Amino acid sequence: MGKTQKKKNLSDKVRKTKTSTEVKNNPFEVKINKQKFNILGRKTKHDRGLPGVSRSKAIKKRRETLLQEYKQKDKSRAFIDKRFAEYDTRLAPEEKMMKRFALERQRTYEKKDIYNLNEDEELTHYGQSLADIEKLIDNPDSESDTEDKGILSAEFTAGAHFGGGGGLLRKKVSSEEQAHEEDEEKKPKSRKELIEDLIVKSKKEKYERQTQREKATELTLKLDNDWKEIQALLAHKTPKSERNNKEEAKSKQEDYDIIVRELGFEMKAKPSDRLKTEQELAKEERERLQKLEADRLRRMRGEDPENETCKKPDHISADDLNDGFILDKSDKQTLMYKDGKFMIEGEQCEDEELEAEDEESENQEEDSNEEGDADSSDADEDIGGGGDSDDAENSEASDGSESEDNHSDLNSDSGNEGKEAVAKEKSEQKVKVKEQVLSEEEKKAMTEAAKSELPFTFPAPETLNDLKSLLVDYSAEKQCVIIERILKCNHPSLAAGNKVKLEKLFSFLFEYVGELATGQPPGFRCIDMMVPHLYNLCQMFPDSASSHIQSVLKNSTHKIDQMVETKGRGTLPGLETIVYLKITAALYPTSDFRHPVVTPALVHMSQIITKCSVGTLQDVATGLIICCLFLEYVSLSQRFVPEVINFLLGVLHLAVPNTENLGYTLVPPFRCSGRASELLLIKDKAALDSWEMKPVSLSAVIRVEEEDELGQNHFRLSCVALSLDLIKRCIVLYGSLPAFHEVMQPIRTLISQHLPMDQFPQQLQKLSQEVLKDIESKPRLYNGLVFEKKKPVPLKLYTPKIKEVLDFGRKRGGSRQERERMRLVHKHKREFKAAIREIRRDNQFLARHRLAETLNKDSERKRKVKDLFNSLSAQEGEWKSLKKKKLKG
Repeated sequence: MGKTQKKKNLSDKVRKTKTSTEVKNNPFEVKINKQKFNILGRKTKHDRGLPGVSRSKAIKKRRETLLQEYKQKDKSRAFIDKRFAEYDTRLAPEEKMMKRFALERQRTYEKKDIYNLNEDEELTHYGQSLADIEKLIDNPDSESDTEDKGILSAEFTAGAHFGGGGGLLRKKVSSEEQAHEEDEEKKPKSRKELIEDLIVKSKKEKYERQTQREKATELTLKLDNDWKEIQALLAHKTPKSERNNKEEAKSKQEDYDIIVRELGFEMKAKPSDRLKTEQELAKEERERLQKLEADRLRRMRGEDPENETCKKPDHISADDLNDGFILDKSDKQTLMYKDGKFMIEGEQCEDEELEAEDEESENQEEDSNEEGDADSSDADEDIGGGGDSDDAENSEASDGSESEDNHSDLNSDSGNEGKEAVAKEKSEQKVKVKEQVLSEEEKKAMTEAAKSELPFTFPAPETLNDLKSLLVDYSAEKQCVIIERILKCNHPSLAAGNKVKLEKLFSFLFEYVGELATGQPPGFRCIDMMVPHLYNLCQMFPDSASSHIQSVLKNSTHKIDQMVETKGRGTLPGLETIVYLKITAALYPTSDFRHPVVTPALVHMSQIITKCSVGTLQDVATGLIICCLFLEYVSLSQRFVPEVINFLLGVLHLAVPNTENLGYTLVPPFRCSGRASELLLIKDKAALDSWEMKPVSLSAVIRVEEEDELGQNHFRLSCVALSLDLIKRCIVLYGSLPAFHEVMQPIRTLISQHLPMDQFPQQLQKLSQEVLKDIESKPRLYNGLVFEKKKPVPLKLYTPKIKEVLDFGRKRGGSRQERERMRLVHKHKREFKAAIREIRRDNQFLARHRLAETLNKDSERKRKVKDLFNSLSAQEGEWKSLKKKKLKG
């Protein structure tokens, strides 16, 4: 009979029920993916989703993997065993050791420097380098003193080092010597005595070695001499081949020796002085000019500059050897003979000076004819010859008195010594008087010459009038010298204010050049010589130079604008503006696309030839010169300037007699009819025969209104020729433009149809034909506009296009390979997007982690700071309480 089962309580049921670990899903976290169509039999995998659960799983996975890698980043706390084949059980221990040794040797003897070709393997012995061991080994056979220097003998080291090693290294000596040594040992030696003994012993050993070496040398020489004596007795004949070889070797050695000796006598390179800087050169040049100016002023005062420079020193030291002299001239005198008499070069010069002075004095006192002058000159020559003979006798007498062997000559000439002395004194007095007169005349001539010379130093002018006062009285060459000396004396590196002075000098010189152009006659030669100095100043101070030229061009443009506003037309500028524009082209590059100075100059020139009216021959010439400047400006950049083409067309129109039915259009300032429309017409046929083709000069522009009718007609023909020549230059310059023929069409029409070339001279006719030929020879560089060729559009067909679709929304066209490729492309695209999405989420996870770390660090730091302030405030409170107690007590 079995046991009766106990009745289970409700509590037991509850306790024994299986606790479910699964947490029921939150219905608000379930995402239901709706489908458009419900298809029977299709299993759906993603109809429901749990984004919260999947997100938590992904975060948990990243914490276990990505976060741990981030924490272990840049940390190496683990020891990795990198021994070769340590855990390879297939290798025996001996093989492991051999391979490790081989790797170690390979690592040791790898080339450290790939460019070091002399790196060899270092050999060792018992761990020491053989090279180091060899350095410590002494050569016992060496006879040099340098190797034995400082090496102590074995005897000395045996006795002095550590007591001799207990007597083991000492030599056996006799009993007497031993007793003597014992007595000496009892006496203690000082350090000085020991060092002296050491020096004496070392010198003794050195002397012995030297004597041995000398004896060995003597014995060697003696043996060589004996061998030479014996060798002569030996009859030994060398073979012919050996003798030939010896001769060839000897000849080769001789050639080599000759070349070596020649190389010894060749010129060797010498070190040159360093190049001086610009400041040093400017300083030396200023010092040189200052020295020359001081010499000129001294000559103006009549002082001798040689006396100033040749002053003797005030004090001579006792140690002075008196060798600081310079031999300016050779002390050797040239021996000469004149009229069969002996002379010296210095005496001849003095006699010639006396003769010249006598001739001048006689010419001033007497007014005689040519014969009398010739007689007087002959007489002077005779007087000079007598003086020469007396000087010669005196020199002979002096030579005889100085010699010690010719006492007989002194006795023979003793009768004439009195006369010779008197004659010599008279000649010396005469020479002194002449020298005084000559020196005064020379001083006067020297003063006048110094006054006529240009000063070597000039101050920088402060105003334009100062510059004019410096230059107005001199020629063009001297004006350039003055400007050059001003630049050298006021170089910017010599003083602080010189830069401002030279900047002002550029503006003054630029305005002075304009005034030279307006002079009568214009100073074009001086202007050409001033341009290099303007260029140097422009290179030194480009900012100030460009600003000044811009202001000049701006003022000229403003004047033309005011005239156009008031009168309705402007007047062509004068020669100063043309000179300014020409100098601007020389100072700055004209090929730049945009330049702060050249671009305003181009705009100003275009304003001149478009807004200024042409009413006289001078205006025509000025406009043609501006066109020449225009073409000079654009010669490198080949920039198209339509103003030049229109102006040349208008100038040629002035030579057309019939102004009706024109095939071209004129542009202002030219008009088809009017007072100046026939300005270049030539009514006098006689001027055509006498005209010659010449270039139009700037000076002719000013004088054209003052000439007669014939000269004006010649000038009209020259203007037409210049216009045709400028058109030829335009053809060469603009021949590569696509619209070249359209641009030149009005000029071609005017020359071929309206210009009366049969009435012009033969040279002009030839020039016009060349222009037309050049225009027609240029090819057309574009084709006419035509409709684009297109394939004809077919008519619309209304037949439907049938396409097989097996599955809705999917295309099943193509072969099997095409479908496989499309499937792989779709899969790659999907995986690529998934990878980008995961990377983005990883970055967001790391960013959140870094932000949390930063916030934790900041909160910890704030907490520590707060605790620190609390402790400090507590300490301060305790200190204040103690302070109050002390004050109360």
